[in-house]
Amino acid sequence: MSAPILATKLYIPPPRPGTVSRPRLIEQLNQGLSSGHKLILVSASAGFGKTTLVSEWVASLNSSPLPVGEGQGVRVAWLSLDGSDNDPVRFITYLIEALQTMKTGFGESLLAVLQSRQPPSTEAILTALLNEISTALNEFLFVLDDYHVIDSRSVDEILSFLVEHQPPQMHLVIATREDPSLQLARLRVRGQLTELRSADLRFTPAEAAEFLNQMMGLNLSDADITALEARTEGWIAGLQLAALSMQGRKDIAGFIQAFTGSHRFVLDYLIEEVLQQQPEHIRNFLLQTALLDKLCVSLCNAITERQDGKEMLDVLERTNMFLIPLDDQRQWYRYHHLFAEVLQAYLHEEQPDQVSMLHRRASVWFEQNDLITDAIPHALAAKDFERAANLIERVWLAMDLNYQHVTWLGWAKALPDDLVRAHPVISVGYAWGLLGTGELEASEEHLRDAERWLEPTDLPAEDSASKISPERGQRMIVVDEAEFRSLPASIAAARAYRALALGDISATKMYARQALTHDTENTSPHYTQATALLGIAEYASGDLQMAEQILLKFQAMMWQVNDLASAIGISYVLADIKRVQGRLREAVSAYQQSLQLAASRGAPFFIGVSDLHRGLSEALCEQNDLEAAIHHLLTAQQMGELGATTGWQQRLCVAQARLKESQGDLPHALACLEEAERQYVRNPMPDPPVAALKARIWIRQRRLIEAFSWAREQNLSQEDELSYRREFEHLTLARALIARYKVDKVDDPLHTALGLMERLLQAAEEGGRNGSVLKILILQSLAYQAQDDQSRALVSLERALTLAEPEGYVRIFVDEGKPMADLLGRLIASCKSGRRKTYVHKLLAAFGAGELHPSALILQPLVEPLSERELEVLKLLRSELSGPEIAEQLIVSLNTLRTHTKSIFNKLGVNNRRAAVRRAEELELY
Repeated sequence: MSAPILATKLYIPPPRPGTVSRPRLIEQLNQGLSSGHKLILVSASAGFGKTTLVSEWVASLNSSPLPVGEGQGVRVAWLSLDGSDNDPVRFITYLIEALQTMKTGFGESLLAVLQSRQPPSTEAILTALLNEISTALNEFLFVLDDYHVIDSRSVDEILSFLVEHQPPQMHLVIATREDPSLQLARLRVRGQLTELRSADLRFTPAEAAEFLNQMMGLNLSDADITALEARTEGWIAGLQLAALSMQGRKDIAGFIQAFTGSHRFVLDYLIEEVLQQQPEHIRNFLLQTALLDKLCVSLCNAITERQDGKEMLDVLERTNMFLIPLDDQRQWYRYHHLFAEVLQAYLHEEQPDQVSMLHRRASVWFEQNDLITDAIPHALAAKDFERAANLIERVWLAMDLNYQHVTWLGWAKALPDDLVRAHPVISVGYAWGLLGTGELEASEEHLRDAERWLEPTDLPAEDSASKISPERGQRMIVVDEAEFRSLPASIAAARAYRALALGDISATKMYARQALTHDTENTSPHYTQATALLGIAEYASGDLQMAEQILLKFQAMMWQVNDLASAIGISYVLADIKRVQGRLREAVSAYQQSLQLAASRGAPFFIGVSDLHRGLSEALCEQNDLEAAIHHLLTAQQMGELGATTGWQQRLCVAQARLKESQGDLPHALACLEEAERQYVRNPMPDPPVAALKARIWIRQRRLIEAFSWAREQNLSQEDELSYRREFEHLTLARALIARYKVDKVDDPLHTALGLMERLLQAAEEGGRNGSVLKILILQSLAYQAQDDQSRALVSLERALTLAEPEGYVRIFVDEGKPMADLLGRLIASCKSGRRKTYVHKLLAAFGAGELHPSALILQPLVEPLSERELEVLKLLRSELSGPEIAEQLIVSLNTLRTHTKSIFNKLGVNNRRAAVRRAEELELY
């Protein structure tokens, strides 16, 4: 948006001359401010004077003794909202620029990264913004005017985050026709909310008398004022419109007597009366300009095809005709929203044939003044779709790079399908937008539409834009020639993305290499994108060395073009690869170094940084540093919940589940995985399937029916062709087979599991995936132990320890429970290396066994069995019910429940609910 238009959004409207002073409301606002309330909400339907009241209050704060601070004045940032602010990136940009009106240079680094090729997550930006507010600004008000125009869940979430975390020196003021999507009830209970609503904002009889007689110059009797105030219920806009209609009338009493009905009917009647009282040239001007969100002289002249725009605006402002200035220079104005809506309704009813023409004229003016994003909505409203399509194509690349693709895709979806197909550039942009939302199949149709125009032709090169489709007799339209020339690379890259998200590695590599062939400039967006996809494809295929090599090349490209966000963002993938390779210490170091680099470059909030915290949390969890793991996981959650990379929320839930599993909280681990399933969006990253992770939890819970049902649904078999992408699934199948052997004591499942693991082990060793090798060796040792083949079990365990010890692995052993503790206890006596013995002691200590003899690690039967009632309580302890809820279900008092629980803890030898559940599972008491 241009500087003049931006200035109108940040303009603090001064108190309007001729308005009624409202000290009773000002006092309520002052009380909310002095009480330190987080939110001051002025919410009422149209025409209740919300903006006028807040502007009067703001002016009063700096001209009288203040309720806050030290008498130095309260600073104010003001943002007037409109429909274009539903785009989250645009909304945050304006938030920052509004704050800059109080302090020059505020948030410059945030604005810079918002415009980067890969901007940070929304929540990360907001966290950094609030931190900068805390350190850089003193007490201030932030006014969001006309918030009811916001119809975006993402923007509502931004506002919720701001309210929840706003620093104490910030007071948020919202003026709106409808309540925002905030937890207002909670704010009320906490005493953090001041509210002014319709009942508060209505004019009292005294205020109505002051307005009608003193401000509007009428000479009404007390009876007339009381009657009019009663009929309008103090509705300010209704009173103003009535006053305009009564000017020059003789039968005032008769007019008031006829003034009845709902707001809608009253408004329709008064507007017709007002319009009919105006000279024809003013009435026509009002109707012709009613479709504009903002007005200036040049724009008014263009849309009316007259040259008296300045004179007309001066007249409207002077006569209080609902015209509101948007800047101090009186260059930009807008109509009162209610007035504009009624004018528009009247225009559509009385002059419907003029509407499209007026929208078209507005679109032309905005385009000529290089305000393309303002021109597009008018072109669409005019149903001038060809013009709209041309404009939409022109802004696609810029908006895509600025991450305004949601707005862009909304415009593209408003175009007729045939017209989209005639624009190959729009077709490809449409396809990319669908890919980003996981609509993989739908994207292909649009890629094919674009591809048809790229087929060879006999036309000369300079006439290529004149192609006609032989299938539809349709002419190709190209506006952005440069982007059209890059379509082969863009289409190939889109197909590579789609293929990888569908798990087709060979197709991914083929399309990615096609994109590299089509676009040989190694710093172009399509070339670097194809390079990254090729690297991730190698990762998904299990060729980690090649994946690392390609992704390091991609990272170097990003450094070369100074794309800090992408260079740091790819670091988490490189570190994840190190973990799969079993290089746990290197992975921890890589995560930490990348986070330090991001912080040193002033960018600790890029997309990808949240994944760095998530990956570091998982690595630290493996090293049994659970406190640090929890810290980084919480940081990841705070940074990336909004607007994160595709698949991020799923990865976060999986990391939370892993941590819960390490804490022995299997029910909550399963709940995290179920949330991961709900968050799943198909994307190219080779993350472990959530369904397999759930099956692993079921096995630990001895829910083998569910586990084998999962295996059948996935068509898993020990005879399958092995691949890295399905490695975790096959390893989970082997785990289920071992568990079945323990229950049934039939050899076949165990032999099948051992054979499958032998194949998996060979494939992992050949692929250099030592992280996988370690997992397989540990499970192999447990399989041999179950078979009572202790010597082979210890051989596999020794091999696992050899890989694990240098990297500091702990949880991978401890999470296997008693059987692994038993094996380690048997092994320690034969350890010849002092270093190895120290490591095994460390592992045993992590089990809680310390230096105890191995036999102490073998869980013994209960000395005193649990009673039937205690078993009932124990089963409910495994649920998510609270103590009072369990007591209610058992129909006992809370004290009685506590007595049962204490007895259960004593008999199980534990001291908390989680440990009791784990101990009961190990003893198979469920």
